[in-house]
Amino acid sequence: MLSARLFVKANTSFTAVRALSSSAKVGMANSSGGGSQSIHLTLPETSFQTYNVEAPSLEVETNKEEMLKLYKNMNLIRRLEMAADGLYKAKKIRGFCHLSNGGEAVATGMEAGITPDDHIITAYRCHGIVLERGGSAKSILAELVGRADGISKGKGGSMHMYAKNFYGGNGIVGAQVPLGAGVAFAQKYLDHPFTTLAMYGDGASNQGQVFEAYNMAKLWDLPIIFVCENNKYGMGTSAERSSASTEYYKRGDYIPGIRVNGMDVFAVKQAVQWAKDYTVSGKGPLVMEVATYRYGGHSMSDPGTTYRTREEVQNVRATSDPITLLKKRIVDHGVATEAELKEMDKQTKKEVDAAQKEAEASPEPKLDEFWTDIYVPGSEPPIVRGRIASEVHHY
Repeated sequence: MLSARLFVKANTSFTAVRALSSSAKVGMANSSGGGSQSIHLTLPETSFQTYNVEAPSLEVETNKEEMLKLYKNMNLIRRLEMAADGLYKAKKIRGFCHLSNGGEAVATGMEAGITPDDHIITAYRCHGIVLERGGSAKSILAELVGRADGISKGKGGSMHMYAKNFYGGNGIVGAQVPLGAGVAFAQKYLDHPFTTLAMYGDGASNQGQVFEAYNMAKLWDLPIIFVCENNKYGMGTSAERSSASTEYYKRGDYIPGIRVNGMDVFAVKQAVQWAKDYTVSGKGPLVMEVATYRYGGHSMSDPGTTYRTREEVQNVRATSDPITLLKKRIVDHGVATEAELKEMDKQTKKEVDAAQKEAEASPEPKLDEFWTDIYVPGSEPPIVRGRIASEVHHY
């Protein structure tokens, strides 16, 4: 029942809200002629490691239009997270706030490898994925500051955002994994040729419910990709200290797996495309470990420097930054100059700055919104209680 309610909520309840917010959506970057001309890339041999399955091809075909789109989208996510950082420090965002600076290639590469009809569910580090799934910067920032134009009407905050075929943003560590299996079961039951990406972090990887979901998914050969987003630290604990085996892509045992360089947007895209083809073909689930990194702490309340050194973070920024890597490819292939990319960056900053102003100007939700979006429309009980027994609402 819970998976069914999530399915309805992700695809109906928030459609109207998304329509309110049109500024700064991810999408196609403006480009001059020649956008469809093919560009050939050969990924490094270290891009993939596999377990009981043949690896995807390292040969990738792209074009100018796609490369600029991916660059634009990753920059938009980073600018959005920087804006959220500022709002939190200004005490305009309350509660938890988990940012994904450094992991932009994961959200952008995944979306590039699937279609809008495929499904995603994740944990609480979700802002970039919401953006890629069709949310706008305004709707996400408005949600963070608890405003009516937020993608969840200002009632969900950082950890509870939804979009079409995106089921959150979930605050309970690991709980979204079996829910993702339920979404995948629905696709198989309805004979839909779509896959589900159930994402979780290395910090959730040792939970029993993850392995229970593996088991059910393989029993029924569900079209699901279990995506372990390994950013090296579960809160403040390194993977090596928490996990007897850090080869998360092998954790499925009877389920094949793949480890992907999550700092390379094209490696992520290639792997997700390959994994979708595998899972919807009837072969069953896959476990995908995406090796990435977060520049900030676990959440905004974590400085991120007590369990790792500043030098470690700086080294990753200098050698593996996903936006810098794509920028180099774009320049090396003559797609755009550094000056042109710098101008794109300026435009992206303007878009996010404008979205932030609109978000902060949005009104607070009306009090009667507290009683909406609790039940699937048509399934409400006669009454629902509030904070105390005498406080009730009649539907």
